This record gives sequence, C-alpha cells and structure tokens, in this order.
Amino acid sequence: MINKVFVSGCFDLLHTGHLEFLENASNYGDLYVGIGSDETVKQLKGDYPVMNENERKYMVESLKFVSKCKINSGNGIIDFLNEISTIKPEIFIVNKDGDHKEKFNLCKKLNIEYKVFERKSKAFFKKRSTTKINKISRIPFRIDIAGGWLDQLSVNNLCSGSVITISIEPNKKFNQKSGMATSTRKAAKELWGNQLPIGNKEKLAKILFSYDNFPVKKEISGSQDAIGIVYPGVNKLFYENGYWPKKIDTVLKEKTLNFIEKNIYLVPLGPRKDDYDVYKNSNINNANCSKLSKASEKTWRGIINNNLKDFGEGMLEAFQAQLELFPNMIDNEIIKNIEKYKKNSLGYKLSGAGGGGYIIIVSKTQVKDSFKIKIRRKNNF
Repeated sequence: MINKVFVSGCFDLLHTGHLEFLENASNYGDLYVGIGSDETVKQLKGDYPVMNENERKYMVESLKFVSKCKINSGNGIIDFLNEISTIKPEIFIVNKDGDHKEKFNLCKKLNIEYKVFERKSKAFFKKRSTTKINKISRIPFRIDIAGGWLDQLSVNNLCSGSVITISIEPNKKFNQKSGMATSTRKAAKELWGNQLPIGNKEKLAKILFSYDNFPVKKEISGSQDAIGIVYPGVNKLFYENGYWPKKIDTVLKEKTLNFIEKNIYLVPLGPRKDDYDVYKNSNINNANCSKLSKASEKTWRGIINNNLKDFGEGMLEAFQAQLELFPNMIDNEIIKNIEKYKKNSLGYKLSGAGGGGYIIIVSKTQVKDSFKIKIRRKNNF
C-alpha cells in the first residue's frame, strides 16, 4: 500500500525551495498539500500573500509531485485540522523552520508519523525563501522633474500649472526622506504588498492618495506622489485650484524615455533632517507661482521634443522658482554640494521639497559620483 503524505504551508511566490521540499516529500508516498488561506497567512505573517489562495492552489496542484491540493479551512498554526482528519495520512512532513510542538502533538494524537526535513538546496540552486523574496519590492519610486509644489492647493489656487514626474524602477536602495515619495511608497506597500495591482490607474492613484492622507494631515502629501508611483513613464499633471490634477498626460514612447534616461543623473546627498521645516520663510505669491508654471512648461517641451537645452534650462528655472517660493528648501551645505556639479550640467534640482536626498542633474556627459535611473515602462508591474 502506498502511503499518504501530507504537508501544509503558504507556498506564496513558488520557488525552488518549495519545489525541492515537495519533491522530497513525494518520495514517501502520494503527496497531499494544504495551503493556508489568505486570511490565515495575514494572521500569521502580518501581510496578505502576493498570490491569492486560488492562484497558489492552482500552481501547487499543477506540480507533478502533488496528488491533490486543498485550501485549509481552519486558522492559526493548525489551520489544516479538518483536512488532515479527512485525508488521514500516514506521514506528515514539515521543514525545520515549520516544526512546531502543536503539530507534533497533533500527529502523536492521530497516530501519524511526524518527519522534519532539514532545509537544503541542490548544489546548482541558490537557497530560496519566500521571506527573502518578499523583501524585493516592485513598488516604484517617483522623481519630480519640474513643477513640484503646483500640486499643493496653496500654490495652484494662485496660478495653474503642471508637475512633471517620472516613475522609477526600484532597482536601487534609494535613501529614505529623499524626495522620492518614499512615505507614499510605504503606504502603497501597506495597501498592496510588494507590487502594484492591475486596474484603472487613476482609481488606484486616488485610492493611494486617500489612504496616504487619512486621517487628514496638517500637511497633505501631494497627489503627484501617488500618481508618480502608479502611472508608468513620464507624466504631466495639470493642476488648477485643487489637490487632484484636471488632466494627466502620460508619455510611454521609447524615444522619449530613452532620452530622459540617457541625460539624467542622480548624485546622493544625505537624507532630509527630521526637524526640517521647508515652510519656514515661504514666499507664496502669484509672480513666483507663475515662474514655476512657465518653467515647468519649458521643461515639458524639452522632454517631448528631445531638446536637451530646453530640458536642462527648464528644470533649473523651475528649481529656482521653487527656491523663491520656499527658500528653506536649500541650505549652505547643499549649495556647496551643488557647486561641485554646476559647471558641467545643463540643469539641476533637488529631488524633493524637503532638502537633502539627491541632486538631479541634466548633462550630456557622465557626472562624477552619480548613478542612472531606470524609468518604469507600461507593463512592468
């Protein structure tokens, strides 16, 4: 008689470690797998799985090692009690990191042999775990290229204008508090885990904007953050007397995206200081808001026309207009850092409104101490 073998787990983001475990377990008999429901995974691990329970069941059940797969109907550590009682296996197998006294005691009570596997990998495989894979987040960052502050009501109710953002692949560990929308990105991870959901982009961006600002903050995180994360490519967000843009123009042409990637460089600065007050000494008036709006339009023309001169000049003029609105965006230390790179740049700005972060430089040639960014394309979720 062939033994029935039972294993249970989350099996999210199915990887070679899972496959080796299941293959080895199947050597002891017909393999039955119980997977934790989405709610159980959330209860035990603090986050919902990346793949929902039906997707995980489908993938596990498709494996040649597996005879049958069920979604466990219980909860907690022993969420498989009903399943193991129905299947009546001769052997229950766990990995060493899944070994638990409650599981051992249950098997002893039900007269089921309890086996614990050491976590091993084949010589030609890297050691994998879902925990490590889950740390690789695909949620993008965003860079404000020009027009930042025009998404704030205090500015766009004086003069309408556009914010230009680009969505950035998370292929580098960017500094926190660096003007890359890291706090909004954190909110996105709380909402959706490690990747953006598929759906209407404006609706998703509105959900993120609302979640990020609830309950209502004293200082509203601008909607350019949420839009810049959710929308791929380069985006022009036109604001007029409101927190949400009247119009969003998205450009995904490879020629345009390659033009930006080829000519833009980021130089790291320190993170923004905790006690930093960007609003101190602010000078918000029609004239300064108008300068910012006009400079943003010039930057956009430079991008769309692949005109490097207008791109660089427009970005610098927009940054200078920001400084007239909010002089506290910059200090002597940052000015010294900028001076090192001004000579060979066509334009520059800081990555965010809070000081620190990165100097963003437009240049024809490689900039010392800098690195390149990768713009997120349309289907790269």
